Amino acid sequence: MENETKTIKNKNLPNQLTIARVLAIPVFIIVLLMGHGVAATIIFILAAFTDMLDGKIARKYNLVTNFGKLMDPLADKLLTMSAFICLVELGDIPGWMVIVILGREFIITGMRQVAAAEGIVIAAGWSGKIKTVCQMIAIPLIMLHNWPFSLLPFNCPADQIVLWAALIMTIWSGAEYIIKNKQVFSMKNKA
Repeated sequence: MENETKTIKNKNLPNQLTIARVLAIPVFIIVLLMGHGVAATIIFILAAFTDMLDGKIARKYNLVTNFGKLMDPLADKLLTMSAFICLVELGDIPGWMVIVILGREFIITGMRQVAAAEGIVIAAGWSGKIKTVCQMIAIPLIMLHNWPFSLLPFNCPADQIVLWAALIMTIWSGAEYIIKNKQVFSMKNKA
């Protein structure tokens, strides 16, 4: 067990997974925009899996770093926002939905930065985690044009249902963050 911990610490696998996820984003974008939805979906799912894996490894082996704290959520947002913007480009989802999703991300990220400058940590809440899961499920379903649900004999628009769930959770979690952390808006600059 000690050798395993040393090996992981020496290489800092969580940070390497985060970097791999960031490097996968341009490949994912190119593959998706070239019309290879299945290949793009595989890349997206693998990248999304690294998001879950790097956090678990970092916590289990006490490998939490400042780099990881900054880059892990940034890599997650870059991956999902890239996917959503490409899906707008391809005509698979309406642009207004992506504007709402992007707006929420900018607002919450800004709040976190202001709070962090004051030494306050705004932790991720359950609604934000549910939002992320809904997005991570909606994106592959949309890229695969609702497969495997499109094979069912009745019309089951699972891709649209999960997309709308992601949008609702985006709004809900954004409102929850703002309400719970409204003191961030009234902080005065100490300078």
